[in-house]
Amino acid sequence: MLIIDTALRRREEENRPIRVGMIGSGFMGRGLANQIVNSVPGMRLVAIANRTLANGRRAFTEAGLEPTVVEDASALDHAIEKGEPAVLQDAFELLKSVHVDCIVDVTGAVEFGARITVAAIERGLPVVTMNAELDATVGPLLAVRAKAAGVVLTGADGDQPGVQGNLIRFVQGLGVTPLVAGNVKGLQDPYRNPTTQKAFAERWGQDPAMVTSFADGTKISFEQAIVANAFGLTVPKRGMYGRDHAGHVDELTEAYDIDELRELGGIIDYVVGSRPGPGVYVLGTHDDPKQRHYLELYKLGKGPLYSFYTPYHLCHFEVPNSVARAVDFADAALVPAGAPKVDVVTTAKRDLRAGQVLDGLGEYDTYGVAESTPVTRAENLLPMGVAVGCTLLRDVAKDEVLTYADVTLPPGRLIDQLREEQEKLFFS
Repeated sequence: MLIIDTALRRREEENRPIRVGMIGSGFMGRGLANQIVNSVPGMRLVAIANRTLANGRRAFTEAGLEPTVVEDASALDHAIEKGEPAVLQDAFELLKSVHVDCIVDVTGAVEFGARITVAAIERGLPVVTMNAELDATVGPLLAVRAKAAGVVLTGADGDQPGVQGNLIRFVQGLGVTPLVAGNVKGLQDPYRNPTTQKAFAERWGQDPAMVTSFADGTKISFEQAIVANAFGLTVPKRGMYGRDHAGHVDELTEAYDIDELRELGGIIDYVVGSRPGPGVYVLGTHDDPKQRHYLELYKLGKGPLYSFYTPYHLCHFEVPNSVARAVDFADAALVPAGAPKVDVVTTAKRDLRAGQVLDGLGEYDTYGVAESTPVTRAENLLPMGVAVGCTLLRDVAKDEVLTYADVTLPPGRLIDQLREEQEKLFFS
């Protein structure tokens, strides 16, 4: 993103930095805070909203700043005017600030993320979301709302979906038609839980449930779903192919049926154990025989599938790029293109009993798998993003996919209202 560094450098020289408000300050949020504070000229992290003030303060202090605690938007604006970083508990007060140019959602919480995103759009604030769980559940609707309000709502550079989005746009610029957008994983076991992942989480200072959501396939399902919804791709089957492949991603050009890929219009997928990882890959075709001659000369092989990849994803390190793209260029790194193409549906991780209240993402009860939206709608499947807190009406066997008819939804949730609105918008 070479144009971005020039724009940010100019902002720094002119003393008009992009003022960022961050909501959430867990493991990823602390990394992002440190990155903005210490490595991004032309940008300032002016406020962090976190319901536990100590965690918000920690994000600033680890970055070398001592924040001021404020309670409302008025006090926050006063702190920003004085050049003092601030922490507060109420995210909605942060959204009222007149001195915040962009917010970043680092919560990973579906219901709360929905509320702050809707409020930010209504406020007219650009939103960079690291909340793939929310995006895969009602992202297409939120994108329509944002566009109508003239607001940029975007996924984040650095996260694997954003890296895939950039790579897809790159290969499209070459005249290549992307047919596979893939994610490279090191582990996939749907039965992992916070107990099995406890030691790994402690080693890296992460939340065990978040770590589990990566290990059990829930997170990758959410991430690949939002790539599909941004570029009109689908799944070849429930859960994607998800092959074990210890070789290089270039070898995957031989693993797919190109006629199937063309018939489906392109798919999302993942592999476990490939090199280089953890990164992303895009496989595509080129219809011009003259250009295929050049691609072979440039060592991409004879086709018909050509392999492109990015050998890493750097998460929070690249999120400031998304902020600058949104604020200075009105460019989204990743945004749903229209009606949803892929959903993430709720699957029992163990035998479940009637009357049980389903626990959270990456915990003990469920894992998410990617499914095409037409199948999700036809079978009335329960989206993973709305499953938390639902009460089971019947016994459910391990690995069974839940439906709306299997549960009672908690009352009064915004996410359910948005999901219903999305259904009416695109399919009525």
